[in-house]
Amino acid sequence: MALRIASAADARWDCVALGEVMLRLDPEWDRIRTTRHFRVNEGGGEYNVARALRKVFGMRSAIVTALVDNEVGHLVEDLMMTGGVDLRHVKWAPHDGIGLESRMGLNFTEKGFGIRPALGVSDRANTAVSQLKPGDVDWDGIFGDEGVRWFHTGGIFAALSDTTAEVAGEAMRAAQRAGTVVSYDLNFRPSLWKPRGGKARAVEVNRSLAPYVDVMIGNEEDFTAALGFEVPDLDPGITKIDPSAFKAMMGAVLEACPNLEVVATTLRNATSAGFNDWGAILYTEGGFHESRLRPDLQIFDRVGGGDGFASGMIWAFLDGRSADEAVEIGAAHGALTMTTPGDTSMVTSSEVLRAVTTQGARVVR
Repeated sequence: MALRIASAADARWDCVALGEVMLRLDPEWDRIRTTRHFRVNEGGGEYNVARALRKVFGMRSAIVTALVDNEVGHLVEDLMMTGGVDLRHVKWAPHDGIGLESRMGLNFTEKGFGIRPALGVSDRANTAVSQLKPGDVDWDGIFGDEGVRWFHTGGIFAALSDTTAEVAGEAMRAAQRAGTVVSYDLNFRPSLWKPRGGKARAVEVNRSLAPYVDVMIGNEEDFTAALGFEVPDLDPGITKIDPSAFKAMMGAVLEACPNLEVVATTLRNATSAGFNDWGAILYTEGGFHESRLRPDLQIFDRVGGGDGFASGMIWAFLDGRSADEAVEIGAAHGALTMTTPGDTSMVTSSEVLRAVTTQGARVVR
């Protein structure tokens, strides 16, 4: 059965996302431990998708999140305003003066170079969004009264606390009742799950949410660690991506979650911090659809590549394009997202569509 996506005329929003938005502090080409300057951006796995849909593809998107009513929270708000995502559903938490009760999350991120991989150091305990609980958001008003074509959330938000997993489930059920397509990016983060039961708890939570998902997104680690499905014969030291292994894994996922309409995975082999093999596979309506593989793709900043894939794929489906186009557009946008600094995409839709069909990088004049 194909995805049933509501008409744009029948909905206020093309996409609503639920997730945390943090400040990213980037030492650029220095190290976190030695730098004296940081570049500041906003970012978050679920938010990045909504932002790209608005900024890159011109869709109507909104974010459900929580910020602290202090100067740092308003800095994040100001950064989000530049991305164009509608903020009317942002919850504001009071500031107690020292951030004991509620605070903004910080994400320190190094790009990596050569054999030194990218490094992320999060400082995000007791953030405002982690304290959201069922009943805090009027989901029936968002999905029923306003109307939403596509809802996106993921494993990062669900991992923040026991209550955020409950909020994700509450939102998904409301979306399902309203006929909204639900996508979920597994986005497994060991540091988030470690204090809450590790991989076993991640599998438990994600499998409890899976029945409400239409489109499941992840990579090989996500499907293994967050859903408990092993990739057959996958050697961590592989030098060449073998799509057949991922197809076998997808088969196991679909057998356990027959409600899924689409399962999509990025394919990445990080030969170094600066060069990755990059591609994607998508399953829908009984068949697999593969993007072309980009061997030795040069990476400027790898963070956000998966979100770029998700947003490009989602836009293609919202635009009425085929599965073949969706996986190619998603892979192209993910690749381009990794050519610019920060978590969020800085490219244009015309650049994405050009990258789908071109091989080189001749100057555009």
